[in-house]
Amino acid sequence: MTDTTPARTTPAHALRFAFGTLTVLPVPLTRWDRPTARGGMLAAPLAGLAVGACAAAAGGLFLLLGGGPLLAAVATVAVPAVLTRGLHLDGLADVADGLGSGKPAEQALAIMKQSDIGPFGVITLLLTLLGQVAALTALFTTGGAYGALGAVTAALTARCALTLAARAGVPAARPEGLGAAVAGVVPVRAAPVVAAAACCLAGGAGALLGPYRAAHFALAALLGLAGGELMLRHCRRRFGGITGDVFGALAETALTITLIGLTLG
Repeated sequence: MTDTTPARTTPAHALRFAFGTLTVLPVPLTRWDRPTARGGMLAAPLAGLAVGACAAAAGGLFLLLGGGPLLAAVATVAVPAVLTRGLHLDGLADVADGLGSGKPAEQALAIMKQSDIGPFGVITLLLTLLGQVAALTALFTTGGAYGALGAVTAALTARCALTLAARAGVPAARPEGLGAAVAGVVPVRAAPVVAAAACCLAGGAGALLGPYRAAHFALAALLGLAGGELMLRHCRRRFGGITGDVFGALAETALTITLIGLTLG
């Protein structure tokens, strides 16, 4: 009799799932099952750290070369878009079109699957990118370290929002796709632990800039996660659950709110 029990998921499998699904980095996916998805979504913030570090390096390089805070901010925003093939931004636009349509869940989901972008998506993308660039410009104007650490913190928070969205009890809106693959895989007790760890890491990044900044960065991350949670609840009410597009919208929402929070206070 053949044993069909999946092999034990290792940290390497989890990291491959996280980086293979959330970035375009050349990381081969060796397994696509629920246990591996659980580990991958728990490791999602680590993928965020990697993306954020690349974005911070690009922004810092432009600032070092005399490009100025605005150009550094644009580069910092561009890198995550490249490293995700724009999938998170595309998801944000699709969700905006679905929500803006005012249609029932089934029709709204059909709108989100269309390849074109409607007016709600265009407006949302424009305002979101402007907000990110404006916030990063303010941070880079304060100092290169502020901008770089802000970019890392925001990217970390964005992927942590995905971990929370994949917790048990959150259903998938469709029977296929990334949403269905990861819906409910994260244990309820593990989700807040990951969120607390992400806020602590954000606080540690801020601590490099001073004691006050430690609390400021941790609070900004917490605000980003709260904003992502509100978006998640709204999407659950409107669509019946999560999809890959909803994941993208959550990531961009949490990232933008975190960056704005870092510029305030």
